[in-house]
Amino acid sequence: MNQKPNRILTGSLLIATPILFMTAFTLLQISFEYPDILRQPAITVMEKFVAGGSGLIANWYAMVISAFLFIPIAILLHPFLAQKDSNFMQVGTVFGITAGIVEMLGFIRWPFLVPSLAQTYLDPISSEATRAAVTVTFSAFNQYAGVGIGEHLGYLFTALWTILIGIAMMKSPHFRGWLGWMGIFSAVGILFGLLEPVGVPLAGLINAFAYIVWAVWMVIVGIFVLRLKSNDFQTEK
Repeated sequence: MNQKPNRILTGSLLIATPILFMTAFTLLQISFEYPDILRQPAITVMEKFVAGGSGLIANWYAMVISAFLFIPIAILLHPFLAQKDSNFMQVGTVFGITAGIVEMLGFIRWPFLVPSLAQTYLDPISSEATRAAVTVTFSAFNQYAGVGIGEHLGYLFTALWTILIGIAMMKSPHFRGWLGWMGIFSAVGILFGLLEPVGVPLAGLINAFAYIVWAVWMVIVGIFVLRLKSNDFQTEK
């Protein structure tokens, strides 16, 4: 894994993925009022979704892709930080893969499930009973797939992966201690998102700020990986 093509692929994904995620997220904030719109009635969300058209669906595809790319990132970064006297990076890699999976499952309902629900709800010939069923289905998926899986499990496993990566960086001669602390700092902020549903003040704001720091941290990590040289790095077995 110390060959140049692998370093280029790992570093490039570390840089491109958070940029893709933050770009798609910002566009959703502008065009869809996300994530605040999730606190609105189902009819408001579906009307706004239909009004967004194919561009909004493409935007959600970008979010799905950014979540999926986290899986190869966790796998590819592992050898650059694994040490023969420590097995915790194996656990960290599992956390990273899990984070990518649960976030992808949370986002994927938007380009695949929501369009059908929204069209059915807004169809003039749909009965009140049909609209009621759609509302229940939408709300259930929003709470389960969105809040439960995508947000809560996504926050948890992303933070756990980041904390273990940060510890590994502080122990590695090829990274910097401050870079590890930056990752841990962002991970603690991400964990605050778990407290938002129970009404902890500023939990959502702290979580949002932490994700910005985390995205910047990922880009910096990618730059560090790209600067590694074949003759000064060797995965310990």
